[in-house]
Amino acid sequence: MAMAVAHQHRESSSDSINRHLDAGKYVRYTGEQVEALERVYAECPKPSSLRRQQLIRDCPILSNIEPKQIKVWFQNRRCREKQRKEASRLQTVNRKLTAMNKLLMEENDRLQKQVSQLVCENGFMRQQLHTASAATDASCESVVTTTQHSMRDANNPAGLLSIAEETLAEFLSKATGTAVDWVQMPGMKPGPDSVGIFAISHRCSGVAARACGLVSLEPTKIAEILKDRPSWFRDCRSLEVFTMFPAGNGGTIELLYTQIYAPTTLAPARDFWTLRYTTNLENGSLVVCERSLSGSGAGPNAVAASQFVRAEMLPSGYLIRPCEGGGSIIHIVDHLNLEAWSVPEVLRPLYESSKVVAQKMTIAALRYIRQIAQEASGEVVYGLGRQPAVLRTFSQRLSRGFNDAVNGFNDGGWSIVNCDGAEDVMVAVNSTKNLDATSSHSNSLSLLGGILCAKASMLLENVPPAVLVRFLREHRSEWADFNVDAYSAAALKASSFAYPGMRPTRFTGSQIIMPLGHTIEQEQTLEVIRLEGHSFAQEDAFMSRDIHLLQICSGIDENVVGACAELVFAPIDEMFPDDAPLLPSGFRIIPLDSKSDTLTANRTLDLTSSLEVGPATNQVSGDTSSCYNARSVLTIAFQFPFENNLQDNIAAMARQYVRSVISSVQRVAMAISPSGLSPTVGPKLSPGSPEALTLAHWICQSYSFHLGTELLRSDSVGGESLLKHLWHHPDAILCCSLKSLPVFIFANQAGLDMLETTLVALQDITLDKIFDESGRKALYSDFAKIMQQGFACLPAGICMSTMGRHVSYDQAIAWKVLAAEENTVHCLAFSFVNWSFV
Repeated sequence: MAMAVAHQHRESSSDSINRHLDAGKYVRYTGEQVEALERVYAECPKPSSLRRQQLIRDCPILSNIEPKQIKVWFQNRRCREKQRKEASRLQTVNRKLTAMNKLLMEENDRLQKQVSQLVCENGFMRQQLHTASAATDASCESVVTTTQHSMRDANNPAGLLSIAEETLAEFLSKATGTAVDWVQMPGMKPGPDSVGIFAISHRCSGVAARACGLVSLEPTKIAEILKDRPSWFRDCRSLEVFTMFPAGNGGTIELLYTQIYAPTTLAPARDFWTLRYTTNLENGSLVVCERSLSGSGAGPNAVAASQFVRAEMLPSGYLIRPCEGGGSIIHIVDHLNLEAWSVPEVLRPLYESSKVVAQKMTIAALRYIRQIAQEASGEVVYGLGRQPAVLRTFSQRLSRGFNDAVNGFNDGGWSIVNCDGAEDVMVAVNSTKNLDATSSHSNSLSLLGGILCAKASMLLENVPPAVLVRFLREHRSEWADFNVDAYSAAALKASSFAYPGMRPTRFTGSQIIMPLGHTIEQEQTLEVIRLEGHSFAQEDAFMSRDIHLLQICSGIDENVVGACAELVFAPIDEMFPDDAPLLPSGFRIIPLDSKSDTLTANRTLDLTSSLEVGPATNQVSGDTSSCYNARSVLTIAFQFPFENNLQDNIAAMARQYVRSVISSVQRVAMAISPSGLSPTVGPKLSPGSPEALTLAHWICQSYSFHLGTELLRSDSVGGESLLKHLWHHPDAILCCSLKSLPVFIFANQAGLDMLETTLVALQDITLDKIFDESGRKALYSDFAKIMQQGFACLPAGICMSTMGRHVSYDQAIAWKVLAAEENTVHCLAFSFVNWSFV
């Protein structure tokens, strides 16, 4: 009996062990099981334990598999997916690196040929210097000589084909050879995500620029995009194809008439009459090349081009070569003669600079192609659910509308209004202006009599364009009149509130910036700005009085290659419809000098952050002599809709408004100009004021004299540290003049924060504006006391910031600031203790 029990026990233990071993075995998946798991993986790559158990219950074919084994399968599946994606990414990077390496090797070969050619030229010049014929300038040997083609050569297709073939040969010699001495531009970043290789011309007739880059698009797609020049070149007004006929190798020859906007009101616009040749080369490359045609009767009639100067395009174009595995290597050449003699001498650097041509045309073309390629790959994400094409359209419409306002072409309906004797602001009217709106807005726009544009251009000295545009963008309240913005917005809606004064509105000036998108190089940003408005009328208390502006901003990074800095905006409906009419206004700042002087990269928009060395000085570590020393042209254009019976009133308002904007911009430009200021001596805060450090000493000494106590700690009264400690004092300290209308001349950081302004705009704020009625009464009642005994303590109260916000304070102390040298009263100082926004 015992033996039987023992035998049974051994048998049961063996069965248990076998069952345990069977449970631990790896069960191979069948095809049906893998298919079921793949379906689940497609829906949920990382299922929970409950989901895996439910999977086993729902799929009988998986019943023989343990949940732990299924968990391992999903882990392995995710790992394989990750490895596959990484392998694909590395293959893509490898293809890009291979293509970029090929491009760099070709560029190296070209540079070596150029070096050899320069060595030969150098030897030739040495030989010429020892001969009697040294008058001949041998340096012109490398100049590209371009024969002029009259229309006699173009009377038949054979003549045009001959010109086209010659153009092709000259273009290729520039794109890949040494026909032009190219000088490298900053911006070359070898690698799979290379921006490109940029070069400008040297010792060359006209001005030329060249770019090479890798783009993940097919050659035919690239050629299609680049041939549509108005879509990517914002300065191109129009491109019209007069004639087109086929050529050999599946190519085409076209005769084009192109109009280019003038960048400023001080110069005429340019136009071109050119031949464009598109063909395929034997090595599979696609070429689009172009050159000017000349001769009597060439191009459109003189009436159509009366406001243009005919410029010359030397052989230029695009060489597009396919890469293995997809994508293309593109070579871009732009070679122009912009007839610099036709512009004022101060503007000639714009028309004689290869760098400007590169920035405006060549680099713009390569950037646009790369933008399209990244959008097509899904790498670019935009806000508010907008499609990239829609945002590009809005950006283009803003740029074209601003260019149209600056140029004011007669054939576009513009005519100059008689000036009032002042030449500073030009006013033009367009009664046939097409606001680029669809039929859904035709009824509202029919109520408008036309569009009026007030514009002006001025020369700026030693002002970094990027810094100025950033300041104009981020501190709108310091130059803009929000009621003028409200007028434009209301007039575009053609509402009963179309003109200022009918419905008075107070704008707080608050700006809520909603970015919509930006280009991949971050050189341009598209955004919507909301200016918050509040009605004074009781019945309108619940109505929205906000203004919405669509705005593009470019050139705000001084370290990025860019042609100019722009801030262009237009009122837009808050619903932001795709077909909204746009009336762009704004600023354009174009640097004239090609010199790239040292400029601190960490320059800030806070004009008062450098008070240790004086406001807005240029702090360059290790070298105080380096400064931004260049000229630029500022162009301002503001557009306003009007009704016919109010044209004269709107014209007067527009002229006065632009003059006030010019005055504000000039003041800001002087404040942010980093040149001519000693880093050891602060500049004067306003005309007739002492330097910041001197005023700080007077403020503290007078406080101690009148109140018998120190304003600052005793360890902070020595040297320039006194100004620093006063600047960072927690209480708001402000100084105002003793004129008939007291205005502020200084404030520390807390004071600027309390008033929500900057040191530049502070000088336009009067003392009475910051107090409410009770505050003004308390101030006036104690004013005599302040002047007699030298100080007064005002009770707690409320004051107003420049943005309309209420500020409470526990106490305000006022005292006379005495000029130490003359022992006279220089100004009044106020200290607001424990202030905060209500």
